[in-house]
This record gives sequence, C-alpha cells and structure tokens, in this order.
Amino acid sequence: MIDETVEEIQEMQTHSSSVVAVNATRALEELTEREFATVEEYVRSLERNGSVLRRANPSHASLQNAVRSVVEDVSDADLADVAEAKELTREKIDEVVSRVESGKRLAAENAVDYLEDGATLLIHDYSSTVLEALELAVEDGKTFDVYITEARPRYIGRKTARALADLEGVEPTLITDSAHGHYLEECDRVVVGMDCIVDDTLYNRVGTFPIASTANQLDVPVTVLGSASKIVGDGFVFENEFRSGSEVMLEPAEGFAVENPNYDATPVELLESVITDEGRQEL
Repeated sequence: MIDETVEEIQEMQTHSSSVVAVNATRALEELTEREFATVEEYVRSLERNGSVLRRANPSHASLQNAVRSVVEDVSDADLADVAEAKELTREKIDEVVSRVESGKRLAAENAVDYLEDGATLLIHDYSSTVLEALELAVEDGKTFDVYITEARPRYIGRKTARALADLEGVEPTLITDSAHGHYLEECDRVVVGMDCIVDDTLYNRVGTFPIASTANQLDVPVTVLGSASKIVGDGFVFENEFRSGSEVMLEPAEGFAVENPNYDATPVELLESVITDEGRQEL
C-alpha cells in the first residue's frame, strides 16, 4: 500500500492535496499489519516509510504535516511493546485524517455565505474543497455559472467540469487556460483551492498566478479555499515540482528544452480573501 500510494502521488493520480494527505497517512496503516521484533525496529520502519511518503511530493504542505504528525507522535511516545506502538499509530492516523477531512469540510461550509446566488465564477484546476463548497451552496438553493480552466498539460480541469456537470444548479463551461482573460470580464469572482500559503505567497497549480493577476487588473475578487493547516510559516520550505516534458508534447524535443512546472507562486496581495475552517480572512 505504501509503494502504491507513493506511485499515485508521484503520478498525480489524485489531484486534491487534502485527499493526497489522507491517502498518504492511511498508507502508514500497512506497517501495523507487519511483524516486528522490537518497538525500536517498528519505529525505525515508521520513520523510514514516513520519509518515503513525504518525499513523494515535498511541495504538499498538508501531506508533509499529516505524515510527520503521526510519525513524531509515535516516535516520541513511551511505548511498552510493539502492540502498543501499532495501536497508537492507528489512533494517530485516525486523528490526523479526521482533522484534515473536518478542516476541508468546515472551510467549504464557511465559503457558502460568500458564494453569491446567481454569480458567475471562474475556477482553476481541481480542488475538492471548492467542489464541496459549490455542492453545499447548491443544496442551499443557490445557482452558478462556472468557467473552468483546463489546467494544462494534464487537463485536470476536465475532471472538475465533469463533477460540476452533475450538480443541478450549476452551468459549467470548460475553457482553455489562455482564455481566462477573455472570460474574466463576465465573472463576479475567482475561486481556487490551495496547495499551501507560506508567508505572503500562495502556492497552487501553475496558472493560478496569471489568473489572479488578470483578475486583479479587472477588479474581479479572488478567493482561496482550504484548510488552515495549509497556511504554514517557519520550518517549511516550498519545493516546486518539475514534471516530465512528455506531458507537454509526446514527440522528442529536438533543439529546444521543455519546462513543465507543477505550481506557481501568487503574492497574497492579489487575493481578496482566504476562507479556511477557522473563518474568512480579508487580505
């Protein structure tokens, strides 16, 4: 399960950072099914596999925090035997997963009041928190027109568009990334998720920065949704991921280079607000 989860993270089979954090944390449960002679041996294996999972994507703040929390709590505990170590591991995994999932849920709930009925929205990439917020708003009787960018080169926006197509009360339209400037003039708000906010910078799927910049120029407010655990400070250094050029073009690149960054950096001064499980913060 650990090896498969690492592969899924590296291949971006799961696009929501919250879901990635949950899956990575749950993967540690595999160790509780293995045999270990001593507590020390078990803890070493937990620390080693925790590091493997975290290295699968160093840029995911929620993944880093979730896995590290379980490993550190078990490593620092005064454990009598392997059975107790395994039981504590299961308890900590449940606690962390519950915290991540409830944080996402509360952030979505807090966003509903700020999603105006009848609004035209633009969203980028795929965010389970943004989708949940729209689902809750529709349940509340609200309707929306929504433009969704493709999020090239992996076209992650298509997954978002398909999910929104199933929501009665939402009229989704998929657009190319470079068309956002054309359609933003019709929009009342941009709503995006977040990988993390570090100091005064939002790190999110590449393409977020030009959308926020254009929205700022056109006086369209930008709102970011996500768990407060994704807002991190000292001790975390964001590491961008550069993916294979084969995602951009299948044929060999002859005489030129192909760059494929996964994330970009958006100054928070371009944002109107951030909504988390702790409430709404205007910027």
